[in-house]
This record gives sequence, C-alpha cells and structure tokens, in this order.
Amino acid sequence: MKRKSHKLPLLCLLSVLLAWSCKTHRSGTDGQGWARASIKLHPPVAEREFRAAWVATVANINWPSKPGLPVKEQQKEALELLDFLEAHHFNAVIFQVRPQADALYDSKIEPWSYFLTGKQGQAPEPYYDPLRFWIKAAHERGLELHAWLNPYRAHHVNGGEIGRASVVKTMPELVVKLKQGYWWFDPSRKETREHALAVVKDLVTRYDIDGIHFDDYFYPYPSYNNDEDFPDEESWKNYTQRGGRLSRADWRRGSVNTFVKEVYSTVKSEKPLVKFGISPFGIWRPGHPASVSGFDQYDILYADARLWLNKGWVDYFTPQLYWKINKEGQSFPVLLNWWKGENKKNRHLWPGIRADLGGGEQNTDEIINQIMITRGMLPESKGVVHWSIAPLLKYPELADGLLKGPYKKEALVPESPWLKKKRPDVPVVNWSSGNGKIKIKWSHPDEKEVFRWVVRYQYEDTEWNYKILPGKKRMFELDRFVNAEDTGKRKGIGHIAVTAVGRNGNESDFAMLAADDKTPTAGKNK
Repeated sequence: MKRKSHKLPLLCLLSVLLAWSCKTHRSGTDGQGWARASIKLHPPVAEREFRAAWVATVANINWPSKPGLPVKEQQKEALELLDFLEAHHFNAVIFQVRPQADALYDSKIEPWSYFLTGKQGQAPEPYYDPLRFWIKAAHERGLELHAWLNPYRAHHVNGGEIGRASVVKTMPELVVKLKQGYWWFDPSRKETREHALAVVKDLVTRYDIDGIHFDDYFYPYPSYNNDEDFPDEESWKNYTQRGGRLSRADWRRGSVNTFVKEVYSTVKSEKPLVKFGISPFGIWRPGHPASVSGFDQYDILYADARLWLNKGWVDYFTPQLYWKINKEGQSFPVLLNWWKGENKKNRHLWPGIRADLGGGEQNTDEIINQIMITRGMLPESKGVVHWSIAPLLKYPELADGLLKGPYKKEALVPESPWLKKKRPDVPVVNWSSGNGKIKIKWSHPDEKEVFRWVVRYQYEDTEWNYKILPGKKRMFELDRFVNAEDTGKRKGIGHIAVTAVGRNGNESDFAMLAADDKTPTAGKNK
C-alpha cells in the first residue's frame, strides 16, 4: 500500500487483524535505532508435506547395526538417525517394531527381538524399552513416529535360533514353514487375525505412537517357498468341508481384506487420531493402467490393495513405486496417477520411493523429480516415504540436494480432516528483549493437545519466515536486528505470530505480536 501523508497511530488497530487487514505504520524508531516502514501483516501458511523414511530392524538393515549391540550404542545410533532426519527437515519416521512376530518393545504378547539383543526373548541389559526411547526422541525433534509391523511373518531366515518363546513354538497350529526357511502365519486362520489384532491394540493403547504401518508382506512372495503354492491345505480343506464356495484365491484375499478392515476399526476404536497406513507393492495388477506390466500382487500375494484404498480402510496409502520416471511398464508418474484415480475416499496418498538408485547426480535428480511430480499431482496432500534411511546417509549429495531443494523449508504433516477438525486454542504469547535478542515465550491452555508450534516472524520490509518447533518447546530466540542480504541495511524485527498444531495437524489461529507491543492479538489462520 502507498504511504499516506498523514500520520497514523503506532499499531493501526492491530485488532483488525481478525479480518486480515493490511495496515500502514508511521515512520519512527523503537528506541534502538530501528525506523519502521509499512508492513503487511499476512503471516504465511506453513508448508504441508509428509516427509518420512523407513527404519528397518529386520536383519539389522538400518538399526541397530548388529544384534546384541550394547544399549548405549543402540541409543547413540538411534539418536544419530533421528538427528539426521530433523536436520534434513523430515517430519516422520516409520520404525519397524515387529519384524518377525517379535518385539522391539516390552510386550507381554510376543518375545523380545533377536535383532535387538541377539537372543529372542531376552530383554536389553541394562533394561530399556526401545520403542519408548524412539518415541520420546522422535517427538522431541518434532517427528511423528509410526510403528511398523509385519502382520504375518513368524520367523525370518536371518532371525537367529527359534527359541522357546518364538510363536513357531508357542503357536505351532497357526504357522507353516516355507521352503526357503521362513515361517509364516496362515492368514486364513481366525486365530491369526485375533493374535495380530491383539498386538496392534496393545501398541496403540500403551504407546504414544502417531501411526500403525504395514508393508507389502501379506501372503509371502513365491520365491520364499521355491515358487510353490502357499501350504495352507489343511485350512482350505476345513473351509470347503464347512460348505465354503469361494475359489481358493478369493478365500485367501477375503481373509486379508477382513483383517485390514478389522485393523482400521481397532485403531480407531482405541485412539482415533492414530493413523493407519499400508505400503503395498506398487502395482495392483498388470494392465492397470494399460501400459503397466509386472508382478500381480492381487493374484500372487492375495492383496486386493485397491479395495482397501477404495473403501477408505486406511488413513494413508503408500504404494511402493520404486521405479524411475521413465521406466517402461512401471513408470513412477503413470502408476501414481492410477492410484490417485482409485483414491475414492480422499485419503492421504504418499508414495514410497526408492532412494538408492546408484548414487550420484542422476540419483539425486530422479528423487527430487519424483518429489516434485508428487507435489504437482497431489497438491492437497503432498508427501513421500523414502526407502530407506540408509541411502540418505550413504549419499551426501542426495541428502544435501533434498535439503537445498524440495526440503529447504520445514513442513507440517498434512491434516487428516476425516479424523478431527477441531483446531487447538490460540497460544498465550509474550516476548522480551536483551543483548540484541528477542526471546519469544508461550504457553497453552491444553498443552497435551499440542504436538508442534509454528513461530512466524518478519523483519522490517522483508518477507515472513517461520520455524516449526516440537511440542515440548516453549521458547524461541531471534536476533533483534539483521542485515539485509541485498543492501546490507540493518533491519529490525517487526512482527511475530505463533500457532499451536495438534496431533492431527490441525493448526490454531495466530497469536500476533508487534515488536513494540507485548499484547498479543488474535489473527485468523486461513
């Protein structure tokens, strides 16, 4: 706006910010040599994008680096991974807590994991609960933590000795052995579903997790059984003798479908704001769409992943689109667009992308391009999940490219409007200055409901900026003055706006402050 010749009051009625008015402040100083000019009081909307990485514990792929690692080393490695994600502006970690019907947490249902202590059923010594440790550390860094479970794998070939505590020993009637040495739950058994649901319910009720996550292992890949059919003859015979009329394939798919629906219902009945996500194989069926060829999960894994998305039995859907943009038969954007068309209930569609494509500039360009394509195709709820955290650590060029490119600015996780629409109350904010710094402090009438804070700030005649902080933070410090990058001119802090963000990503209205007034004014967050 153009400056009027007459002088206006110093703050020009900050209360009109409720209607998002733009006001002009008179020129003057704040007693420290800062001359203020006209400022538009429009705090920016913080970016929204799900930025997650998988951390696999099976076969010690990502953490811990080996079975039986000393507790201090386990914790050190965990914090290094979480510090990396925070520093590179990620906002979620998908942490594998049940790799083979075992637990990387204190469970009364299944034994401690071999991949943690080197002996299944043996607790860490000195004792600690790894999942609680990961949750606390992740939340302290403003990261969501999603507990990743393998629903049907009973024992992995790299899972150590099958001990007395293994489900292979305690539930032999529910598991079968595959030719490659794996043990697998029979998904058609009601008892299998009941056991897995008990594990899910236990995790949701006892732990402050942000999500439950399944990957693509439903019925096993054929290679696990030397390309022979899954050995569920006894269950199939029982079904047909009771008058079952479905084909064997439909019967298997029906068991998985029932389980997925029950998991979603169980999670929502316990804690509605805990998200449930699945990352199925990236192709539903060859020929869908017409140009796509490859593995048929519907016919071979008995996973009708399209149905789960169509029905809205998930809060987010992460098909594993591990192919390049120009891959003939499995093109990343072609597949993503098809899944978008199947998202009938408008759930989050955050594709899984393969971060390890050989390293180098081409690897970085491919991953950045896939992120940008996803943003363009899914602007209402942007996001990807990186498989896995390892390549991000292995290739500094890739990590730096993300941080300097699409992840340059911090981002909030997109809201899930079907879960909760109520916004948190506006925080109570004040500030003080000294030693060339502005110290902003805040509180909230219901602090347990706050997961993150967004502090927006604006220096004289400059664009707004913002910082996203974890929910446990109550203070943020800024320089009172900065030098403009283009002119070197000294700029003073002008306005501050603070919002509270709930567990569902819902954001409060602004608590607004001008640098020469410690009384906050509410502002609408549109």
